[in-house]
Amino acid sequence: MARRLAGKVAIVTGAGSGIGRAASELFAAEGAKVMCADINEAGVKETAAKIGSAARARKTDVTQPDQVEQLVAEAVKAFGKLDVMYANAGIGEAGNAIDLTIEQWNRMIAINLTSVWLSSKYALPEMIKAGGGSIINQSSTAGLIGIPGIVHYSAAKTAVVGMTRQIAVEYGPKKIRVNAICPSTIPTPLVTTVWEMKAKAAGTTWSVEEHEKNTSEKYPLRRLGRLSDCANLALFLASDESSWITGYAVPLDGGLTAS
Repeated sequence: MARRLAGKVAIVTGAGSGIGRAASELFAAEGAKVMCADINEAGVKETAAKIGSAARARKTDVTQPDQVEQLVAEAVKAFGKLDVMYANAGIGEAGNAIDLTIEQWNRMIAINLTSVWLSSKYALPEMIKAGGGSIINQSSTAGLIGIPGIVHYSAAKTAVVGMTRQIAVEYGPKKIRVNAICPSTIPTPLVTTVWEMKAKAAGTTWSVEEHEKNTSEKYPLRRLGRLSDCANLALFLASDESSWITGYAVPLDGGLTAS
């Protein structure tokens, strides 16, 4: 049976840990050549080393246009083309509309929104040359519904959904598909950091285990997400199996937005 990404070349940002690492490993296992990018140089090198010869690692600050441009150029130089861009890099942070500082706002928008646009900006010309491709943008359930305590995160992730739809419509005639993944709670370091910040702001004690148990109760499926849930969805959107799906923000949320 043919591997689902055989012959394809992918870039995954935020590949140094968590969802990005899981997706990079899965993409490679399904036949792709993968350029792994992260600002965490040690982490991204570890990811590429785990994959082996099908991967390259590049330290990249995805908020910097020149670094994203170089990332795409290096992927094409190494592997000959670009078929898939998974703009996964991001941060999480608690903050409400009153107490948030302008520095917090600007940092969140740069990392969680501007970087997603830059990923498309530099990937699109190479995908047009290749005759098509798939762009996968990491949004969040916070981009679909209101969630207290994360105003700047919600703003960025909502904008990612709108941008995904716009680019999908504009570049569909070029055979480029653009979709967004909207995960809810997957207990990555990004998520547990937000839990800790919210607990401190409320003056309460907390533990990862306690938050996982309490949070899972709000989902119809009664569990939190797993790295494999997101990686498998990204694989589907990267593959030709989703060839007639574009402009879609996919909830990955155990039924949360349906309830």
